[in-house]
Amino acid sequence: MAALYEGYTLCGLVQAQNQSDSGIQGIESERDSDHVVVTDSTRSVTLYKVSDQKPLGSWTVKQGQTLTCSAVYNSHTKEYVAVSDNKVSSDVWRVHSVPGGEPVVLFQRGAVRLLDSLLSAPQQPVEEVLAQEEAIRWSTTVIAEAAQFVIFQTEQKGDHFLYLQRPNLNAVQRYRLEREEPGLSPLSFSASYRDKHINLLYLYPNGHVYQSVVSVRGPGMEEEAQALPLPRNLLFALPVGEGLLGAASALALDEAHVAVVGVPHPSAGAGKDFLCIWNTNFQTLQAGKEMSGKIYGQLWSYSSKLFIPHGKSLSVIPYECPKSSLASALGKLRQARTEGEMRKIHTNNNTEIKRTVSHLSLCYTSCTLSSTSTAPVEEVQREVEGLLSRSDIQELQPSVGQLASSLVSRSVADPAFYTPGTLAQLVHTQCLCHSVCPDLLLLALERKDYFLCQLCLQLFPDVPEAVTCACLKTFIRCSEKLSIVVVDAQGAVLPTVFFQHGLEVLQTAYSDTFLLPHLKDLSSQQVILFLQYLQFLYLRYSQDTFTQTHGLRSPTLTQIMDWVCLLLDAHFTVLVMTPEAKGLLLNLHRFVKSQVRLFSELGKIEGSLEELQKIKVKKEVGQYSIEVIELF
Repeated sequence: MAALYEGYTLCGLVQAQNQSDSGIQGIESERDSDHVVVTDSTRSVTLYKVSDQKPLGSWTVKQGQTLTCSAVYNSHTKEYVAVSDNKVSSDVWRVHSVPGGEPVVLFQRGAVRLLDSLLSAPQQPVEEVLAQEEAIRWSTTVIAEAAQFVIFQTEQKGDHFLYLQRPNLNAVQRYRLEREEPGLSPLSFSASYRDKHINLLYLYPNGHVYQSVVSVRGPGMEEEAQALPLPRNLLFALPVGEGLLGAASALALDEAHVAVVGVPHPSAGAGKDFLCIWNTNFQTLQAGKEMSGKIYGQLWSYSSKLFIPHGKSLSVIPYECPKSSLASALGKLRQARTEGEMRKIHTNNNTEIKRTVSHLSLCYTSCTLSSTSTAPVEEVQREVEGLLSRSDIQELQPSVGQLASSLVSRSVADPAFYTPGTLAQLVHTQCLCHSVCPDLLLLALERKDYFLCQLCLQLFPDVPEAVTCACLKTFIRCSEKLSIVVVDAQGAVLPTVFFQHGLEVLQTAYSDTFLLPHLKDLSSQQVILFLQYLQFLYLRYSQDTFTQTHGLRSPTLTQIMDWVCLLLDAHFTVLVMTPEAKGLLLNLHRFVKSQVRLFSELGKIEGSLEELQKIKVKKEVGQYSIEVIELF
């Protein structure tokens, strides 16, 4: 059965002038599966590391310029490519890139050029492939039979066409799509290559999802030739409720599964938007997740993750689409280790089959959940240890989340009940994240369980910036009350609790935009203490005299300096006006100045070091030799 897992926010959305626009122009995979390039609809391109939910870099075009197509990564030159204000040698529709392939440029009138050949002669004439009043609506590129194909769909006076073209070749394949109901145009397209054919998937406002198969060796289009008809098959008809779909998208995940967004859930009420995965072989809905806020009809998929803008955020939803049989699609697949299990099938309008779990797992977990609400601490610990000792713990991920939520709810309601060791064990399974059990970290802070706080910060990939700052403030407030301290070389007093637990705060993923407002809530004294702590850490780590402490991971120098910059950005005016901060700011200034001088000197010898690398080492060297190397 296909599954949608707990998602997380990658970034906020830039407010677009058009309320129906998400503000995102495109999302492209970068050099590996954990990096994506996000282009907004105005002037900015941002590189994100998906697993950390952290921006690694951002670029903006000059004031007055506008990015007119999404940026792509050129793996040949290790550079990013985008187009501003449409023009190169003619108006550009989009730049496309595939892993290991050379970027190609698709012009608005249908011509295609390899990027290198275009840059070598930017003023070259560009032919017009499209007819008058014919405009491109969608495009992509795929690798088929070791060749790169540019695919684009056009519209002309209500007729829709599909083009296949290879860069630098004159042969173009042109097809006419069959007409749908009068006035209906496709809402979305996706294309993939399998079984020696290009498979095209497209969705109409009436909920019809069609598939067309195109041969990569089809006939080329001659001048004045008529477009060939493109046969299609109706994969399935999605429920659209009353009226037609507005902003919706369908995306093929594999040969049997399609992700759909902006289409009503068959069993949900009106006004709710869902992300769903349908099995096209058996016409069943296999997974669904409600998406808050407005849906914009945009959907991307990279490395088993769906990227979907909704409301005011861009979310990342991991998914899984294992191979399915009719038995598994109907929820009747038996497993040898759970012989005699019972499955409960619930159908809605004979189309939806909800996921079921094995009777054995369900009974075991239900008993455990029941005991957590009433049993003594010792009995709860025994039940949870029994659950965690199972070899299939990863398959019980939802049960672990329910169990943790049950323990947290009881701890909140009953001040006398708390199981820190059990909660730590559940966190260690890595089946939890902040989104699954959002009250866990706050409970740990309330109970002053700093070890559990540290564990959550270390293992949860989706801790909100507000909660990160709450942990930071708690550590600082506690450190101000303790008498056990350490003193750095400059005489700065650093409480040990802050010294130990502050390390995981520094390594938590964050977005500058969402973190800065919360940092501004710190008092000037708290900011000074935190800056002293960061300065102390930087000096220790940069000198390689300070290693792992109490089994904690060490923050990188970059992470430490990022936090210094964030604090200075949030409190610059306050720090300048605070007398107690003067000495600290002078120390930071002198330190940064010395670092800049050091890097400047290193830059001067960079060329010499590169020449040393180019020198070939002689294979035969005697026992004693003198070699003179001249550096210029």
